[in-house]
Amino acid sequence: MLEVKDLIISYGKARALKGVSMTVGDGEIVALIGNNGAGKTTLLNAISGLLKPEAGEITFESRHITHAPSEAIVKAGIIQVPEGRQIFPNLTVRENIRMGAFVRKGDLSAEMDRVFALFPRLKERISQPGGTLSGGEQQMLALARGIMARPKLLMLDEPSLGLAPVLVDNIYDAILEIHKLGTPVLLVEQNAFLALNTANRAYVLETGRIVISGASTDLLASADVQKAYLGG
Repeated sequence: MLEVKDLIISYGKARALKGVSMTVGDGEIVALIGNNGAGKTTLLNAISGLLKPEAGEITFESRHITHAPSEAIVKAGIIQVPEGRQIFPNLTVRENIRMGAFVRKGDLSAEMDRVFALFPRLKERISQPGGTLSGGEQQMLALARGIMARPKLLMLDEPSLGLAPVLVDNIYDAILEIHKLGTPVLLVEQNAFLALNTANRAYVLETGRIVISGASTDLLASADVQKAYLGG
């Protein structure tokens, strides 16, 4: 579904991605793990069209999107839920959710019902400003906004960041439910154990390069991955 091939991106003289190649297949959850500064968010931003690569190519459903504007990539069906949630704090929960459907036309009631089935707590707070929600509720809101666009591929950047364990469980239950409903997921997550227990396949990114890839079960059993990322 998504193919990234030999992608190179620099910030000034610092090279952030050094020939990264990866894929996401239809129906998969693919995890991208690595330490801070490895290039994970840079890769998502390149796929979203927020950063333009120096070299390499990105294709989505066999269409080249390497240099496409970000709004065209959203219309093609790639939706990114960014790190830090980035909701609109002065808009209500309802308004934040509806912002996710800006590329769509027609009645949104069915999609709103789907969102509230996943996140009933948001329905209880539908008229509250987004900035008054807890951190976990804001992450739910960011996810809800993302799925309002009916993504063909949902990209999640650190969805567990800063959340208490019980809220992480709630968020990941929702991610798995979104996936069950037919949405492939590209998951960036610093919590490697959580990511590998959620995804079908995974890539390990270190200083701008993919150093290990494979089935999540294989990476969980890898001595190198255990030592570097799982505390083994």
